[in-house]
Formats: sequence, structure tokens, C-alpha cells
Amino acid sequence: MNKKSKKLASILLLGALSTSLLAGCSDNKDQQNQQQSDQKQGEEQKQLEKLTVGASPAPHKEILDACTDLLAEKGYELVVVEFSDYIQPNKSLDSGDLDANFFQHKPYLDNFNAENNTELVSAGAVHYEPMGIFGGKTTSLEEIPDGATVAIPNDNTNGGRALLLLQDAGLITLDPEAGFTATALDIVDNPKNLQFTDQDAAYLPRVLSEVDLAVINGNYAIQAGVSLDQALKTEDSQSEAAQTYANIIAVRKDDVDSDKTKALVEVLQSDTIKKFITDNYAGAVLPM
Repeated sequence: MNKKSKKLASILLLGALSTSLLAGCSDNKDQQNQQQSDQKQGEEQKQLEKLTVGASPAPHKEILDACTDLLAEKGYELVVVEFSDYIQPNKSLDSGDLDANFFQHKPYLDNFNAENNTELVSAGAVHYEPMGIFGGKTTSLEEIPDGATVAIPNDNTNGGRALLLLQDAGLITLDPEAGFTATALDIVDNPKNLQFTDQDAAYLPRVLSEVDLAVINGNYAIQAGVSLDQALKTEDSQSEAAQTYANIIAVRKDDVDSDKTKALVEVLQSDTIKKFITDNYAGAVLPM
């Protein structure tokens, strides 16, 4: 190999070494950037404060799930605990296992407080679920037979609400002083001799085929896959019931003004979540 060839070979070798060194430096830099990014993300996740909320599966948990990113932006990691009944969510809230719950309306909460000597309060209203009269053995309000069986919720507040809806449908007449706490004893006129059976609210969709009519809460109808369009009659969205039975965020009395509570209320009442409710529930759930 002549001198000129040796010189060219040396230049090529140096170039290759330089390229290799530069590539190595680039790889190291990329790796360091990734490590820094992962570390920063991990630190941000660690900084999120847990916000634990109890909820019934539908629509409450679904609505809360839509809040996850919005709450993260406010510094909170949302943890949703599902409940299938109306009792345990309030007990868990009162005991401190939850920061809030989202499944009930205020009349139910007030009744729970009175019966359990608790001090849970509403932090704000989110949405309203119209209650509906659904046909079982009878598929038309005009064709209800004499002595028909009607299933209604067995808790005080929802039972009274169901009777008021039946009154609005022209099936019974209640004592005007009974209001939202009406019971079957407050019926002053029952021309069809309707027979009432009280059932746990969550169980009503299951007994629908066994009774002539059932008055079902909107959330339990949704969970059972029963469309509000199938209802023979529903509560008017502009009615007093809509305002009275709006679903609320419940918290302990001492926490109503906490930063956690304020963040949760703000997100659940935001335009983003209102749009989510409107887009996903076809009128079965209505934002306030």
C-alpha cells in the first residue's frame, strides 16, 4: 500500500470512529432524556393526592371515570369504589373510608342521617335521573286490570316519589299533605284497586315480569339494560321532583369546604361532564 492509500485509509478509519463515538453519545443522551422524563412522570404521579369516591355502577361510576383526567389536572388521583346497594356507601363515607360518595339524592341522604345519627351533607347536585313506570304483565296504562300488582321501591323517599308518579299518571290519588314522603296509607282514592309490593330499589328490574307495573329508579333501569324509552310514563324534567331528587355529591360535614371536595364538585359540574352525560345517556340521565 502506497503512502497515499495509507493516508486515505487512516482518514476513513478516523471518520468511522468519530461517527461511532457520536452515535454512542447520542444514544446516551437519548437514554438520559428518557430516564429524566420517566423520573419526572413518576414524581408527578407521586404528587397526586388520592380522592376516593363511592358510587353505584351506572351511571355514577361511569360519570366519575370520565372525570379522571380532569381531576389529575387538579392534582388528584381518582379512586372509585363500587357499591351495589344504598346503605354501605353512606356507612363507608361516615367511617372515613371514602372522601365522598355519588349515588343518591338529598331526601334519601336526609332520611339516612335521621335514621343513623350521621352528619353527611350535600356538596352539590350533578344530575337528575327521571323515575319511570315500566310495564310488566301489563303493557299499557289504559289497560291496567282491576287489582293489578305494582312494585315500588321500599325506601321511604323513593317509595313516596313512585306514588307521586303513579298519581301523575292518574292511577291513584294521594293525601295532598303527604308530599314526597307519601306511603300506601296516604292513598285516598284507588279506583283500580292496585296492590302494592315494596321491593329493594335495585331489585325492581328483576321482578318486572312478575308484576303488572314497576316504578324504577333511572340508574337501576340503566344497569338492567332497560331503556327509559320503554317507560309508560316518566317524571317531567322540569318538575319539582327533578329539583328535589337531583343526584348529589355527599361528604362528611367537616369536609364540605375542603380542597378535595371543591375539586370534585367543580369537575362533576363542568361543561365537559355535562356534555358527557348528555351524549351518553339519551335522556335517561340529565345534567343539572
